[in-house]
Amino acid sequence: MAGLLDSARFAAFIAQELGVSTADVRAMVLGTHGDLMVPMVRFATVNGIPAKDLIPEDRMKEIVNRTKYAGGEIVQLMGTSAWFAPGDAAAFMAEAVLLDANRVLSASVYLKGEYGIDGVFVGVPVVLGKGGVKRIIELKLTEDEMEELRKSAEHIRKLQEEVDALLKGGGI
Repeated sequence: MAGLLDSARFAAFIAQELGVSTADVRAMVLGTHGDLMVPMVRFATVNGIPAKDLIPEDRMKEIVNRTKYAGGEIVQLMGTSAWFAPGDAAAFMAEAVLLDANRVLSASVYLKGEYGIDGVFVGVPVVLGKGGVKRIIELKLTEDEMEELRKSAEHIRKLQEEVDALLKGGGI
């Protein structure tokens, strides 16, 4: 559900910048839920209009940066991690499965070669419906976008290896 949270934050920051409704903004974040997330500027739109055509490049970089660090911003402001938004995102995903809604959203899935990444859970666009993930949507990424996604995936892989080591060593 982190992909939903981060994508919603990205969309909200774009809407705020432009003074438009968040209902008209579509934005997507790939990768991890943290500093190495990959906000997909190229795919962000405002009622079909590319957001990068409406927002100067320097401002868009600031929005991307704020999106990457928004979780920490929330923790600092609240003194704790958010709880309502994650619950709402989880309910949204559950509804997509229960109603077989075939929603396209960013979700953490185990990749088996998609995006050239194998054996790690990474946030990518999926179709979510009855039974869970119906398919992974493999976007044609630029070299820079692909490099950012690989860095994000490698960070996740290292975290998974640390957890595996703790589990095998009885540390958890």
